[in-house]
Amino acid sequence: MAGRDRIRFSRDPSNGVEAISARFFGHAYDMHHHDDWLVGVTDHGVQDFFCRGARRQSTRDRIILIEPGEMHDGQAVTEDGFAYEMLYVPQAVMREGLGDHAREEGGFRQTLSDDPLLAGAIRSTCAAIAEPRGRLAREAGLDRVIDRLRAHLGFSGRTGSPAEAAPVIARRARERLHDEMAAEIGADDLAAASGAANRFALARAFRAAYGSSPHAYLVRIRLIEARRLLAEGESPAAVAAACGFADQSHLGRWFRRAFAITPGAYRAACTGVPDERVV
Repeated sequence: MAGRDRIRFSRDPSNGVEAISARFFGHAYDMHHHDDWLVGVTDHGVQDFFCRGARRQSTRDRIILIEPGEMHDGQAVTEDGFAYEMLYVPQAVMREGLGDHAREEGGFRQTLSDDPLLAGAIRSTCAAIAEPRGRLAREAGLDRVIDRLRAHLGFSGRTGSPAEAAPVIARRARERLHDEMAAEIGADDLAAASGAANRFALARAFRAAYGSSPHAYLVRIRLIEARRLLAEGESPAAVAAACGFADQSHLGRWFRRAFAITPGAYRAACTGVPDERVV
């Protein structure tokens, strides 16, 4: 018996990027097109669709790349159906991410491709938009997606701030993150404050200097401060608010991933205050 189709739609209000997570067991879409760049990954089954003059089939972990204006449809060809995640990236966002390359002719080299790093970036960005996570997390995910797309568009060069300016840009951004650790900081604002040409140039400079994205670095310093406050006896709820986590559960998820223990259990071990087992 065929299952029930489902679709989850989410939108990043800061830039208009849309995230779709869906599963279909039969006909999915008639022929249509979008004004956005479509970047997706098949999670399960066989995703059959017509694009660029031929029928194509995507299977688990394969990347689907469709340019603005390209006609395509979609359907399942097995009883088990198919599932996928897709980002709809507005043209203006893509142009900003590509920098100088945005003026070049051309498009995606292939409609179907294999790129495990891009697959992971698509999935994490869809999750960041759907949850939703903080703005810096959403933008960091999108930046990884667009950076991986350069190879699929045939762009090998880099654009952005001169190499000699990169360490200064990275240091300014790092200082801003420390100064405003609990604030909701956007990547564009962070780039402007640090003197980077845009957030993509900032991401490259920051990774070169500190080995991570600004968002990953921010999570780390938040966790360090959370650990310190918990050891002093602060409650997990108060610590979450003080360190910029969305709520106590948000702190709990990150804390367990980093330290393999709940905030409450860590506080109890340090202070003797019983763990309330909330997070």
